[in-house]
Amino acid sequence: MNKLFQTGDGSNSLMSEQFGVSYHSKHGAVQETQHVFIDAAFNHLSQTKIKILEIGFGTGLNALMTLHSNRMAKKQVEYVAVEAYPIAMETVDSLDYHTILKDKTLETVLKTMHQLDAHVPTEIESNFKFEKRIMLFEDIDESNEYDIIYFDAFAPNAQPELWDIELLSKMYRALRKGGILTTYCAKGQVKRNLKSLGFTIESIPGPPGKREMTRAKKPL
Repeated sequence: MNKLFQTGDGSNSLMSEQFGVSYHSKHGAVQETQHVFIDAAFNHLSQTKIKILEIGFGTGLNALMTLHSNRMAKKQVEYVAVEAYPIAMETVDSLDYHTILKDKTLETVLKTMHQLDAHVPTEIESNFKFEKRIMLFEDIDESNEYDIIYFDAFAPNAQPELWDIELLSKMYRALRKGGILTTYCAKGQVKRNLKSLGFTIESIPGPPGKREMTRAKKPL
């Protein structure tokens, strides 16, 4: 069961009663996604053809804002979102991201993303292909597939197993050379784990409410 609450920028998020943590920063869900995933990852890569893996589809905000940003960027995007515990459609109906982003069409897009059959790549817009996979993150097993990983798992204190070497090594393998992983997390042990796998680590300014975040690059 998840409880809806309003974050500091006026956008809604959820509190997971199962794990005892929120899906987004209390300071602002939309501004956190913009900072951590859109600006630090999607806009950071200059290439025009990008394949993205999202670890934690959750409310769908990261995917929605990537599509929204891509309407200006006009890149060719393939987006794979992995989620183990999908939220209910009645909860999706309570999310207000289209209002905050000032684009009514995004209300339908978000519902479509949540309602699509799992494991079926679908062209949502002419340059945005989306696939939702309902599975455990631990079951990911791909090599050299992605240019970007949005690592948006619940915090280490809630699910520490998602931040250990075993899972993060799967992320390293899944990235292409030169690919990047971004996450809101700046915990020292997480950065050490990423570095030990071969990532080059950047500690960059975090979104409102967080001093730092992490961007990790797989060397060329």
